[in-house]
Amino acid sequence: MFHDGSYMIGMHGFWWLFWLLMIGVWFFSGWGRSGERSTRPRETAHEVLSRRLAGGEITPQQYEERKVLLDRDAVTKD
Repeated sequence: MFHDGSYMIGMHGFWWLFWLLMIGVWFFSGWGRSGERSTRPRETAHEVLSRRLAGGEITPQQYEERKVLLDRDAVTKD
């Protein structure tokens, strides 16, 4: 019936193209993500505490109490 063997070339080529595109999408989807994490500066504990005070998450009294604890822990680590 199909003497030259060309009856599957269309579908065979489609699947090769499909899998190559899927691998390309998977590869390029994570291309810039590793660099973003390393270039973003990490917040210090004092910066987080200040941000929480500014956002109204904690009161000034809680801020002062926690700041004293952070400063005390920083001295004992050195």
